[in-house]
Amino acid sequence: MTNLLLIRHAETDMSGRFCGHSDPELNERGRAQLGGLLNALSVHPIRRVYTSDLRRARYTAEFIAQHFAAELHVRPGLREINFGLWESLSWNEIEARYPIEAKKWAANYPDSTAPGGESFQQFESRVRSEIAVLRKEATKAPLAAVTHAGLIRVALTKCCGMSDPEARDRTKAYAAMVALDADLICSMEQLARALHSTQKAQVS
Repeated sequence: MTNLLLIRHAETDMSGRFCGHSDPELNERGRAQLGGLLNALSVHPIRRVYTSDLRRARYTAEFIAQHFAAELHVRPGLREINFGLWESLSWNEIEARYPIEAKKWAANYPDSTAPGGESFQQFESRVRSEIAVLRKEATKAPLAAVTHAGLIRVALTKCCGMSDPEARDRTKAYAAMVALDADLICSMEQLARALHSTQKAQVS
C-alpha cells in the first residue's frame, strides 16, 4: 500500500549549483511546477505534510498542505546535506577553486564530503533517522514529506535497496514524487541490517 510520498521541492534560481543548506526561494518556474505536482498528488488521501525547514521545501509543502487542508509539520532533519565551502558554487567553479578536493570528491562519490560540509556518514545517519520517523507515522495514515533530492536518493538507496542510477533518475526533476510502502521500507531496513551483520561476521 502506498502511504509515504517523498517529494522534491520545486525549482529555485540555484538550479545547477550546490544548494544544500543555502536557503533560496522558489523561482517563477518553481511556482509554476506546483500545479502539476498537485495533479500528481490528487489520487492520494494526504492528511499530513512533513517538510524541511528550508524555504524552497517549506513553500512547496505549504502549497500542498493548504490544498489538502492537511496538517503541516516542519522537521529541520529533512534538510539537504550541507556542502560547506561549496555552497552556491557550480561544479566548474568548484574544480577551479578546489581542484584537489574536487577530484577526491568525484572519485569517492556518492560517499563524499565537501570541505567544511556534513560528512556523508552523518548525512546517511540523519536520513535513516528521519525516514524511521516518517515510516512510523505513515503506518497510521498516508503522508507527504517535502524534502531534497540528496535526502530522497539516500533514502531510496539505503532504505529501499534501489540502485544509485535509478534513484538519481527518479529524483532529477524538480517537484518529483516517489510513492513508497512504509512497511516495505521497514523490511528493507531489516534486510540491510541482516546483511551487514553477516558480512561483519564473515570478516571477523
